[in-house]
Amino acid sequence: MQPEFWHKRWQSNQIGFHLPQVNPHLQRFWPQLGLEEGARVLVPLCGKSLDLLWLAHQGHEVLGIELSEKAIEDFFEEHGFDPHVSEQGPFKVYRAGSIELWSGDFFELTPGDVADCAGLYDRAALIALPSAMRERYAAHLKRILPRDALGLLITLDYDQTQKDGPPFAVLDDEVQRMFGSAWSLKILEDQDVLEENGKFAESGVTRLEERVYRLRS
Repeated sequence: MQPEFWHKRWQSNQIGFHLPQVNPHLQRFWPQLGLEEGARVLVPLCGKSLDLLWLAHQGHEVLGIELSEKAIEDFFEEHGFDPHVSEQGPFKVYRAGSIELWSGDFFELTPGDVADCAGLYDRAALIALPSAMRERYAAHLKRILPRDALGLLITLDYDQTQKDGPPFAVLDDEVQRMFGSAWSLKILEDQDVLEENGKFAESGVTRLEERVYRLRS
């Protein structure tokens, strides 16, 4: 999957993955991580998610990484923010208040870029990537994040033969294999959400499980 794919999705406004509300799992389970107010949180492939605002309102410093500069510009414009724009290595950085969004390739992040990140929130990154890139993504997170970082990961699991991704199906076995060496994983919720996702049902999907994981080192 090439960067052009996502650039075209944003340019043509094909962003069905964008939720018009804060993710309820984030609101329900994030407090269980016990992160201190002021802790910096990494949000990979963040798009223009309202979750960024929610995390900031909890007192966190938010570091979002997004390939599409349009998504970042839309985020600040839609919320009436006038961000300061600068450069950080290969990234173009937009900052307003406690929210910092970096436009660029997630895989170019270095350990130094995220050395002060105590939290990780992934609702739409892992499931946006095909299998080989998921392996690379998990390995990169393990390499760059501090060893004591805590995280919340949300995945989807369904019969991939019934519908093409993205979002891609990510089975529990895969999550355990990719993340288990760096974090202790606990499933906080596992439920069938097919009735709430009509597009999946219309595509012939017969089962759609959404899992929420707590990640602790």
